[in-house]
Amino acid sequence: MDPSTFTDPQLTLPDKLVIKTLIKDGCLDSETHEVLSETLDDKGAVEKLHNLNNASHPDFDPTIFQLWDNDVLRKNLPDSIQRYVLCPYINWAQGVVRHKTDVVMLTHLLLYFTTIVPSAVYLYHHFSWIHGVIHWVLQLWYCGAFTLMKHQHIHMNGVLAPKYRLFDTVFPYILDPMLGHTWNSYYYHHIKHHHVEGNGQNDLSTTMFYDRDSVFDFFCYVGRFVFLIWFELPLYFWGKGQVVYALKAAFWELGNYAALYFLYTQVNSRATLFVFLLPLAVMRLGLMVGNWGQHAFVDPVDPDSDFRSSITLIDVASNRFSFNDGYHTSHHLNPRRHWRDHPVAFVKQKDRYAEERALVFRNVDYIFITVNLLRKNYMHLAKCMIPIGDQANLTLEQRADLLRSRTRRFQRKPVSKDHVQKTSLGLKTLSQPLTAWKKWALAAE
Repeated sequence: MDPSTFTDPQLTLPDKLVIKTLIKDGCLDSETHEVLSETLDDKGAVEKLHNLNNASHPDFDPTIFQLWDNDVLRKNLPDSIQRYVLCPYINWAQGVVRHKTDVVMLTHLLLYFTTIVPSAVYLYHHFSWIHGVIHWVLQLWYCGAFTLMKHQHIHMNGVLAPKYRLFDTVFPYILDPMLGHTWNSYYYHHIKHHHVEGNGQNDLSTTMFYDRDSVFDFFCYVGRFVFLIWFELPLYFWGKGQVVYALKAAFWELGNYAALYFLYTQVNSRATLFVFLLPLAVMRLGLMVGNWGQHAFVDPVDPDSDFRSSITLIDVASNRFSFNDGYHTSHHLNPRRHWRDHPVAFVKQKDRYAEERALVFRNVDYIFITVNLLRKNYMHLAKCMIPIGDQANLTLEQRADLLRSRTRRFQRKPVSKDHVQKTSLGLKTLSQPLTAWKKWALAAE
């Protein structure tokens, strides 16, 4: 498969509309994309994309399943199933979810609570190795989509309608540990930290100070997160004077570890291994592999620009199975943007993306961006690149050189006096209760 010419016939309808505008712009050769030989101007694409998301428009098209688009269901399901099962489910679900487009969120919750939850309970009741392996494979299948549903949940303060707020608040505490997350850690790290720092030098998960095509640097990056994030994240908040966040981040992370230790040592070690520990190990690795790919290409001209420190992926599995996660630049430009609005936002801002020399790819997902970088396979990544703006004038080799130039490590800037003062104040605050305890202990002796 040549990534520069192949178009997946199963890509999402919004991705098809976006790619049609890129063909019109001359970024892609229409003769090599038979699936999308028709072009579409930006105004027409924006109108169609808005209509797909507008519940009052006849073309409104909610997302019900990730595997099958609605036109496929309408063509293949018997009329009786559509009339008595699918349509009633959609009507009911739209009253349960927060956004009428998001029936798929309820579909996922029903899937998890009817499969992985009872499976986990039964593993603790009656463990078998075969069941444990099957359960773990199912978790691997679920974890990507769940993480991006959780991503939507923490950015939009929930995915269900207000009257279901109690369940909307509680279900993450049940599902998170089963799918590799520790309680609330994703929220504090991603919302309160990563989006505040934006892959800058104070971001604990920044890629800036690593060579992004170095295997050694990659393992250092992953190892730091896996083994030290429980300590570094609370310390980051404490150093900024955000004591409440520091205590909460530490409490939930360490509390989750304590619960897992109790389950492993006192309840059922084998069930705990498959239900909680293996998912946690895989998810921690997966989060770092994904973040490495999302922020691998940072423009030294302006590393603080969201256009130049993150990327956009079109025609990839992340858009179909992970709620348009490929539109990562759009997400950083507006973290509160609903996942269905990313394609239309990209079309509206295509000229700005081009002016800012943003990077847009197709036929390569984040994990394979990471893999190809570690293999130093820049030519393959150059073929996956959709050249926008001045990039259209570059040869394939020049595109590869451009990508290579954006993966070089940055030198750390001198820490500002203000930052030193804040950190010193935070550490001083941290030392006060320890000093008081020490004095009390000496007095007690």
